[in-house]
Amino acid sequence: MTESVLPESGRPGRPTWDLRALTPARVALGRRGASLPTKPLLEFTLDHARARDAVHATFDAQGMIAALGAFGLPIVDARSRAVARSDYLRRPDLGRQLESASAEGLAAHAANPGSLAIVVGDGLSPTAVHAHATRLLQSLLPRLSGENAVAIGHIIVASGARVALGDEIGAVLDARMVLMLIGERPGLSAPDSLGAYLTFAPRRGRTDAERNCVSNIHKAGLSYDEAAHKVAWLIREGLARTITGVALKDESGDHRAPRRIGTTSPG
Repeated sequence: MTESVLPESGRPGRPTWDLRALTPARVALGRRGASLPTKPLLEFTLDHARARDAVHATFDAQGMIAALGAFGLPIVDARSRAVARSDYLRRPDLGRQLESASAEGLAAHAANPGSLAIVVGDGLSPTAVHAHATRLLQSLLPRLSGENAVAIGHIIVASGARVALGDEIGAVLDARMVLMLIGERPGLSAPDSLGAYLTFAPRRGRTDAERNCVSNIHKAGLSYDEAAHKVAWLIREGLARTITGVALKDESGDHRAPRRIGTTSPG
């Protein structure tokens, strides 16, 4: 597709201009001489500032615990070895490891692990977690109840968390599966995107190939109901087939018979 620019207005021609109604991506911005027009330049600067603010936002763990208390599930507070936000950003490895006090505290709850442990972690956008985690769980938990209910052991609120921290948490609790809700890396069009990561038989050393991810959960992305439907399907199928990751394809919207890919086992 070619772009024609009207010299007198700096606006792109019609074919490219119409794309702006279909995507939040920065397309058809126009130009003024060799630069951008003032309005899209200021919008870029604002979105960049919002993304930076989301990364550096303070995670209100106690406020999250209070909000999650409405679900009536046991809630445990934990944190990674990344004590300061600066450590978290410079040392991703520390965000994947539980601090010793948190590991000991979680071990005390391992007697009743349930099939699923839910971890709510700040990740790279605490803003996303504050905005969406509770609302997503409001839509998800009813889908895991009723006939053939999934036994949920605990909700863990984790500070300084990377995705892999859920593996160690799940292993300490001896949960069959862990669901990690975490703030995703902010983008210029979505500083508050939430991700949901599922790992069967969690333990330290699991790779991303061994998990499923439902991402882009926010008001302009995947809705709470859409995301909850996908996550609930993956939880039930993952527990039934004892797999997650590349061996478990998301067929939540597919009416064909479920299929297992490959021969991956939980190890």
